[in-house]
Amino acid sequence: MKYIVLILLVIFSTPTWAQELITYNVPGPMFYSAHNDDFTVKVRLPGGEWQDLYEYKVEVDMDTRQTASMVSFDFTGKVEVQVRKNNGTVNSVKIRPLSYEIVPEVFGPVITFTLDQPRNISLEVNDDKLQNLHLFANAVITDKPDPNDPNVIYFGPGIHQPKDLPGDVFHIPSGKTVFIDGGAVVKAKFMVDSAHDVKIIGHGIIFQPERGVEIRHSQNVTVDGPIFINPKHYTIYGGQTKGLTIRNIKSFSTQGWSDGIDLMSCSDVLIDGVFMRNSDDCIAIYGHRWQFYGSARNYQIKNSTLWADIAHPINIGLHGNAEAGGDTIENVIFKNIDILEHDEDDRNSQGCMAICPSDHNLVRNITFEDIRVEDFQEGQLFNLRVLEDKKYSNAPGRGIENVLFKNIQYNGSGANPSIMHGNPLLNCTPSQTGVGICKDNSSFPSAVQP
Repeated sequence: MKYIVLILLVIFSTPTWAQELITYNVPGPMFYSAHNDDFTVKVRLPGGEWQDLYEYKVEVDMDTRQTASMVSFDFTGKVEVQVRKNNGTVNSVKIRPLSYEIVPEVFGPVITFTLDQPRNISLEVNDDKLQNLHLFANAVITDKPDPNDPNVIYFGPGIHQPKDLPGDVFHIPSGKTVFIDGGAVVKAKFMVDSAHDVKIIGHGIIFQPERGVEIRHSQNVTVDGPIFINPKHYTIYGGQTKGLTIRNIKSFSTQGWSDGIDLMSCSDVLIDGVFMRNSDDCIAIYGHRWQFYGSARNYQIKNSTLWADIAHPINIGLHGNAEAGGDTIENVIFKNIDILEHDEDDRNSQGCMAICPSDHNLVRNITFEDIRVEDFQEGQLFNLRVLEDKKYSNAPGRGIENVLFKNIQYNGSGANPSIMHGNPLLNCTPSQTGVGICKDNSSFPSAVQP
């Protein structure tokens, strides 16, 4: 009999603690101004009570300036999602990335599906990518910092904005952890300048800042979890920083120069699990630019979703220190990436995966593996060119070496032809070593010659 009781305790106690669902309220003053009523979204644990989510409005696509929707929550175990389309007829529903294979059930205007792991997804009714619903289902944060710790800067539920600091900036010194609660909205950018060992974490919102997080001349900085709604410039701006980790951020932008993650002369970088929907490059890796100097080495970008309403999902190599002979951008891996959109009518700025060194830069040892490109509006899959971009640079690139494309999938049909092209201005000729010899004493592999 003792054995039977023990077995029953195990059976009935195991599943109860494994399920958790956390939702967040919008700060009261923003309840009406920040809301989009295109969708009504509810979530629940299986068999539990439905909980309403707040549907934020987010601007997307600089060309059309449309208003889409966004919701977020945290969970463990399984969660059921119910979405009601509040206007128009539902003829079809698509949940992307398609690689997740999430198939919803549709009953009139009501759409339901289940998630069993954290996902960042787009729900599109009648193939509408511009007035869609973005749903960010996060893992529950299990190691929240203590708000009373003197090394913790805590932003609790509500609106936060600097009162006496010019430029709407929160300056973060060395050794600090910034925690942004999921119910917090921060109307400012975070500045990490000449600092080390800094963390900016939490599932709150950074709302319409000049830039999201600016990281300069620093070491060992982590940004993990926030949602960035429509910054005026870059979401993550990194310059001459070593040891940078960017995880699970979500970003929307719709202005000129509102790139997602732009890194100049940064090394030892991990980007993991991000969702970037930007009206300029989603991820750009450069050498020298402005007051930042040095080459860029050792990048891992993985498990992420890139949506370029304008320009490139991925852009490598354009800026460098031409006066000093250029920079080297090397040892970069993109792995397990979904590209949901690329729409660029300028042939000079096309390419879902673009490597375009200029300013005497050399780009080498680049890997693209397990990349899934969905049907996009206008652009190219690959754009590999050694060039001199008169608009942004002062010299032609030095070369491209050792690029691996492995398991690349594309499910569309309208892409412009991809490009692999050297720079004829270099007037290079092949040598016996397989390297082009150029009049300006630079070189590049003959494999990428015109």
